[in-house]
Amino acid sequence: MDVKAFPYFGVERRGAPVTAFTRMSEGKIGVRSEIYEPDHVIVLDVFLLQVVDVTAGYKGKGIVLLNTEKPASSFDKLKKVSRVITIDATGIAVKHKLGTTTNPILNTAILGGFAGVSKVVKKESLIKAIDQLVPQKKKENIAAAEEAYACTSGGA
Repeated sequence: MDVKAFPYFGVERRGAPVTAFTRMSEGKIGVRSEIYEPDHVIVLDVFLLQVVDVTAGYKGKGIVLLNTEKPASSFDKLKKVSRVITIDATGIAVKHKLGTTTNPILNTAILGGFAGVSKVVKKESLIKAIDQLVPQKKKENIAAAEEAYACTSGGA
């Protein structure tokens, strides 16, 4: 599998919205540009829904995954989206002591949640990648990913 990922920074200031793109393919990926029609959308901070159209270009067949304690039905702006899934990745990260309560590091939790709901990445592959690539708190990151996976996959 080939994977390409990169962030896009607009206004470079603390707290400004950041967009990041990831392409995954069984074949070689030659395109290195912004993704204008995403299959899936992951939102780490639901405040962005007030200032950014996070579904711009969204194809409508994938998943919109939101990091929030609220149910998907509480997001009126996403009524047109067929699969809105919510997960409290922040709470999971804090529970596993990833970052602080004011600045949690929720990358592995949100990835676990996405893997669970999308089945794009196998749980075993995600755990192996975390074990090989995460430099600190491997056990905590794996536990957060596994918990988030269980939350979105129905416990599978």
